Amino acid sequence: MSLRKSHELHQRRFSRNLGVGLTLAAFIVIIFGLTIVKVTGTDFNMAIQEGQN
Repeated sequence: MSLRKSHELHQRRFSRNLGVGLTLAAFIVIIFGLTIVKVTGTDFNMAIQEGQN
């Protein structure tokens, strides 16, 4: 089996896949961050409300 130079179509496809992968990873990080903020924010708000009562 000989090694051939990859076609330019494969290079374009790789760069497109890399872009989609990075976008998906950024979306996951944003959703995870929002989830953490929401969970910790709820606990903090409940503690403030309990202190006022």
